[in-house]
This record gives sequence, structure tokens and C-alpha cells, in this order.
Amino acid sequence: MSNEQRLDQLRDEAWKKGIVAGSGVDVAGGPIPKKAGYYGQPVVKPPVWTWEIPIYFFVGSTGGMAAVIALAAALFHHVDLARVSILFSTIAAIISPILLIMDLGRPHLFLNMLRVFKPQSAMSMGAWILVLFIVCAIPAFIALEIHARGIFAGPLDSVIRIVTGALLTGSALLGVLLATYTGVLLGATVTPAWFTHRVLLPIHFGTAGLGSSAALLELLGHRVAALNAIGFFAAGTETILALSLLINKHGAADRALHRGVSGVVVQTTEILAGPLSLLLRGFGLIPFAAVSFATGALLSRFGWLLAGKISGRDPEAVFASQQS
Repeated sequence: MSNEQRLDQLRDEAWKKGIVAGSGVDVAGGPIPKKAGYYGQPVVKPPVWTWEIPIYFFVGSTGGMAAVIALAAALFHHVDLARVSILFSTIAAIISPILLIMDLGRPHLFLNMLRVFKPQSAMSMGAWILVLFIVCAIPAFIALEIHARGIFAGPLDSVIRIVTGALLTGSALLGVLLATYTGVLLGATVTPAWFTHRVLLPIHFGTAGLGSSAALLELLGHRVAALNAIGFFAAGTETILALSLLINKHGAADRALHRGVSGVVVQTTEILAGPLSLLLRGFGLIPFAAVSFATGALLSRFGWLLAGKISGRDPEAVFASQQS
């Protein structure tokens, strides 16, 4: 049967029954390839972020959670640990906007994001969270250094201590938001691999940031029981998240997380930050556990970005994610 005859048959069937059974007609060289899904083009625009963004995700979450550790250390009178932790936050506060500007290409584009305050926009809120974190973290580091060195005495030192406490508290609260908002940002998109795990991503990014902060502090020689406990908690949480990712599959929607290069990267990083780090820490090999966790947390950002790009170019994944 020729293509024209088959088309006539399909028209008659549709006219009589209202439906058409069976396959249609494959036109050689036609505009709609068999498995393209949408005229051979992606349904959504895949993310165009480059290497600066996953590094920003890691630096921002690590620096943000370091502020939480700094506040806890100050409250329990571990001044040296608090000073190093808030130094991490300060470095992150300096590097993060640089990475964003490098990705955007021009500094004024970053400033343009601050022209409006849109609570319903994860990107707008993220820009404001970063700026407010910078405003708190850098002065907190300066104030803590002044107080720790005893530069002022008497009533003025008391004022400095109060100001330091307020700035550390603000840095910690904003640090939690900075560490987790990037997961919210990814989940708020229509990129299939991200959208289907929109609940998991903020937890993963926050936990990875907390564990990385503790790991870097341990590698610098701060062997505090509380940091070890944080390491156990973060590695245990990442292990649970890795199992959840492995068990709770969404078919075509998130197959980029389980197949191909992106799947290998994501699953390998989950092993490094989760079960391997947990096992090493259980045997008391703290430096190796810290390196394993921090490496896995850093590379996981690249894995999730790669999975987002691959799934964004897959029309079948897009359609499947919108049905989940």
C-alpha cells in the first residue's frame, strides 16, 4: 500500500470511528523523525550554564554552612574554630559573586537581578540572599577578629561582642538559605532530571554543604567531636539520599541520572559522599573520609548539571516529567 493510500485509509477510519488504530506513515526525509518527539527539536531549552555555576553551588553551600558552624562554635566558646569557619564564609562571600559574574559575562547583569525583589522567583531571591550573606559574613569576620584579638577593652569590647553575635547569627541564617536555595532553583525549572527530584535537591545541597564545611575544617586540623558528628550525619544523610535516588526512579524523566556519562558521575559522587565516606569515618580514617566527602560533594554539582543538560535535550523525558 502506498503512502497516499494509507493516508486515505486513516482519514476514512478517523471519520467513521473518531480514532485511528495503528501507526501512521513514516515519510522518508520528512520533517518529523521517528524519535525526535517535537519536530527534531528539544521541547525546552536545556541549561546553558558552564563550569562556574557548579563551582558556585559548591562554594556557596560550603561557605553558607560554615557560617552555621561558626555560630555554634562561638556559642560553645571554640573561638579558633569559629574564626576559621567564618573565614571560610568570608572567602565564599568574595568568590561567589565573581563566579556568577563570570557566568553572566558582564557585571551589570548581576546588578540587574537586584533591581527587583520577587519572592516567587528562586533566582531573584538567590541573588538577594547572596548579597545579604556578603553584608553579614564579611563584617562578622572582621568583628570576630577584633574581639578575639582584644583590640578594644571595657564597654567597647562588650559592644563588639554583641555586634559579632548578631552578625554571626545573621550569617548562619542566611548561610542555610544560601546552601539550599540552589536546589530550589534547579527544582523550579522544567528540566526533567531536576524537576522530578525537586524535593531531594535542597536537602542534598544543604547536607553536602554542611558536610564539606566540616570536612575542610577537619583537614585543617580541627579534630573536634562535634565536627566528627556532623561528618557522620552528613555522610549518613547522603547515603539515604543515594538509596532514595537509586530506588525511586522515574523512568524516562530522570534516566539521565542513571544512564550514560551523567549517570556514572552522579552515582559515583553519591558513593564518595555517602557510603564510602561513612565507612571511612566509621573506621576512624577521618582525613580520608573528609577528602572523599568533599570530592563527592564538589563533583556531584557537575553531575547534576550534566544530567540536566542531557535530560533537557530529551523530549520524551520532558513529557514524562510533566506527567509525574
